[in-house]
Amino acid sequence: MNADEGRSRLYELLGDLPPGNLPIRSTCIGEEPYGSGVLEKLVLDLNGVETVPAYLVRPADAASPCPAVLYNHAHGGDFELGKDEFIRGRSALQSPPWAEEVLRLGCVGLCIDTWAFGERLGRTQSEIFKEMLWHGQVLWGMMVYDNLRAMDFLAGRDDVDAERIATLGISMGSTMAWWTAALDTRIKVCIDLCCLTDFDALIETKHLNGHGFYYFVPDLLRHFSAGDINALIAPRHHLGLAGNHDRLTPPAGLDRIDTQLKRVYHECGAPDAWKLLRYECGHMETAEMRAEAVTYLKSFL
Repeated sequence: MNADEGRSRLYELLGDLPPGNLPIRSTCIGEEPYGSGVLEKLVLDLNGVETVPAYLVRPADAASPCPAVLYNHAHGGDFELGKDEFIRGRSALQSPPWAEEVLRLGCVGLCIDTWAFGERLGRTQSEIFKEMLWHGQVLWGMMVYDNLRAMDFLAGRDDVDAERIATLGISMGSTMAWWTAALDTRIKVCIDLCCLTDFDALIETKHLNGHGFYYFVPDLLRHFSAGDINALIAPRHHLGLAGNHDRLTPPAGLDRIDTQLKRVYHECGAPDAWKLLRYECGHMETAEMRAEAVTYLKSFL
């Protein structure tokens, strides 16, 4: 199947999702100085089920529409942190927080609380997963759906250049970055930190419990490998940053994905648009990773 057919089939596997054309409503409940820009505290209506708190940072005095970054927060077992990771950071990340890096690059940045995190805390992920399953829904599908609608919101802002939007994140946020980029061709740059996980390698290394309930999509492996999903990003720019001692990204799996994507990008006529860099570290962003990611955004966003 071609890329468009692949995106359609992948989206179908995400369960019974709300319509993709629901009106998006946003309410700004506060605004304050942040770093070199402004922090907006938003409440978004993206899915018609429950509201989605979000942070948006923007340059203070931008004279024209800016490039933008859709930032995806991690899991890490810290359900209270959620989108606060964007503006405060977390132990697995370098300093400063990514919101400050986004502003330094002259970009608008958006990060939402995903299901069960941050201000959406109240029910456990397990409880949400089970209830959704009864209704023919998939938790990861609803999480991806919210992110795609967040992309709609971001691309529709007057202060955003919709032709220059990137997505990035670490861990669960990394997985969200490459799923979102695979499904939404408006994303021009994808940077995944420490979670380019080959599903078969995860099974082979007996580490499925490294991921929570949210991660698992029924029937996925009959149709897609992780490499197949990432191939849907081609020929757009994609940087993978991984640790060779990270149990969530077994080295043999990284080898498989890298080999497949090198072939796909070569066939697309864009061999330099895919790059995987590996470091002698575990599940963390190193200073070298941060420098590479910032340089990549400067170069291609």
